[in-house]
Amino acid sequence: MSDVPEVPPEPAPPLVTPARVVIAVCLVAPFVALLWVGSYTKIDPTFIGVPFFYWYQMLWVLISTVLTMTAYKLWQRDQRARHGGNR
Repeated sequence: MSDVPEVPPEPAPPLVTPARVVIAVCLVAPFVALLWVGSYTKIDPTFIGVPFFYWYQMLWVLISTVLTMTAYKLWQRDQRARHGGNR
């Protein structure tokens, strides 16, 4: 046997963190907004002659892009923190 004292392993980081909750919200929000069709099945208000039904969905294309980029950046930061900045 050796005289080297055993070092207890470090506890694993928690699986659910505030950053991961924000990531989940960013990824789920577009689905909820667009699956709730009753909220946007109308013509008014129009925007430069385009009915609400269409421009609302196109707006969510842009919003979804921003939310997905935000989720990705948060995920990268979370993974770097978990792996000790080795990546």
